[in-house]
Amino acid sequence: MRVLFVCLGNICRSPAAEGVMRGLAPGLTLDSAGTGGWHVGDPPYGPMQAAARARGIDLSSLRARQFSAADFDAFDLIAAMDARNLQDIEDLRPAGHATPVRMLDAADVPDPYYTRDFEGCLDIVESACVRLRADIFAAPAP
Repeated sequence: MRVLFVCLGNICRSPAAEGVMRGLAPGLTLDSAGTGGWHVGDPPYGPMQAAARARGIDLSSLRARQFSAADFDAFDLIAAMDARNLQDIEDLRPAGHATPVRMLDAADVPDPYYTRDFEGCLDIVESACVRLRADIFAAPAP
């Protein structure tokens, strides 16, 4: 199973989800991306890295990239961090592609780049990733 996590800039929420899920499900192929291209090539935001590191999650090797229509072919599931990013992803969906796109959590994951609540964001991401892992492994194999 190949899972892609997507947020706005790929420096806070989506790399955090990728890092959390790597610890929960090491057998999955995981990546993260942003719908915007401002931070392409940058590491995750320093305060997010610090908050994750305090929980034993190392994000230092990750680099931001921009989501593209080709990701519909490369992944089995795409998880958006909020409704706006979900819509931006759907706007790029090529005709005929059925790759599931869903919200990571039932509600938007607040962006800590703006809220400055990195711990709260990680709490939500960790809980949502535990549920996502359960959903993935409960589903029948394709």
